[in-house]
Amino acid sequence: MAFSSLDKYIYLIVFFVPLSIPLTNLMGRGIGVDLFLPTEPLLAGAMVLYFLKYLSGDRIDIRFLRHPVTIAVFANLIWIFFTSLTSSMPLVSFKFLIARLWFIIAFYLIASEIFKSKKNIRNYIWLYIAPFTMVIIYALIRHSSRGLLNQMAAHAVVKPFYNDHTAYGMALGMLIPVIIGLLIIYWKNISILKRVFFSVLILLFFAATLFSYTRATWISLAFSGGIWLLLILRIRWQYLLAISIISVSLFFTFQTELMIKLQDNKQTSSGKLIEHVKSISNVKTDASNLERLNRWSCAIRMFKEKPFFGWGPGTYMFQYAPFQNSWEKTSISTNAHTLGNAHSEYLGPLAEQGIFGMISILGIIILTLLTGIRVYLKSKSKQVRVLVLSVMLSLITYYIHGILNNFLDTDKASALFWGFTAAIVALDLRYTRAMNFQKRAQSQE
Repeated sequence: MAFSSLDKYIYLIVFFVPLSIPLTNLMGRGIGVDLFLPTEPLLAGAMVLYFLKYLSGDRIDIRFLRHPVTIAVFANLIWIFFTSLTSSMPLVSFKFLIARLWFIIAFYLIASEIFKSKKNIRNYIWLYIAPFTMVIIYALIRHSSRGLLNQMAAHAVVKPFYNDHTAYGMALGMLIPVIIGLLIIYWKNISILKRVFFSVLILLFFAATLFSYTRATWISLAFSGGIWLLLILRIRWQYLLAISIISVSLFFTFQTELMIKLQDNKQTSSGKLIEHVKSISNVKTDASNLERLNRWSCAIRMFKEKPFFGWGPGTYMFQYAPFQNSWEKTSISTNAHTLGNAHSEYLGPLAEQGIFGMISILGIIILTLLTGIRVYLKSKSKQVRVLVLSVMLSLITYYIHGILNNFLDTDKASALFWGFTAAIVALDLRYTRAMNFQKRAQSQE
């Protein structure tokens, strides 16, 4: 299939992503290596095939390669390569680089060719939604047997498909905006029965989000909704900049009072939804929040020791233990490397790849947002506007989620993150930059 129909091969991988399981679930952690099966071996094959096609003269669209977002993605990969050379654990870092390569090649570079038709973007989304819906039903059935208000059960019911409820919640947050967008696109041309199906699907995803007890997902969806309002109302960017400056100024002016207020909040994570929401701002007794602060503090100390090249991609979990302060440790702290990473998509690269590591990630995000906003404002097609807006809002949920967690080293997040980024770039090339090129050509005539 890979040789005869590469697009169907990528579609097959996307379909398997929500259903993939870690090799360690089958073989145990003693094997010393972990892969998501069956997706990562298939992704490795896609990477090898891509290089073979390139060597045979099959080149990707030069306009895509010259796009600012693509340049930012390549800059990030180049910096990961250099910091792998200087890494404290080169083998770990090069494994990280290879995994990042096959994610980007399959879900960004090859997907960009597939996405030349917006119908294919919708196909890509549906091929993730369909199996993920099965995972939702599976998780809710298991959760209901233990009580849907049992917050601790939310961690285990999504296994073996998702490591814990936070990765599951991340995928829910990224898919809800695109499902709503697809409903808007299809609404006028579908039967009442299909409208009912869409409505039930959206309700199912919201219910799953509610009972995932993933506070980061709730925050990211709320923030994404706020961005949607700003775009719909077309509030001038000058006003937004002024509000941002005022907000930051107020924060630094009253930061002492705010910290005292946050420390007065003793509400911990709970099965009761109102109490669970209140626990979001508890930085005094909630173990989950305190452990994040501990990991972030370690990342900043690691950065201060190696500010330029960092400790090496993928090495945080192996190196952060000596940087923990005893008074910052929590009941779930550990010196082992078995309980996750820096819990931040921004501070992780800062510690592992130095200042340019974090800047390169922020560059991808900023350029993607600017591209998405341009397509939304300039495209004359309502379908394109709705599609690019929903994909952009989905990415925004991950950008916010990335403050509190990091999942780009997994297929679960990468298929959506890089795929949606490729979709925005493809829509820009097809419906915005192409239109500008035609206008310039007409003016020259």
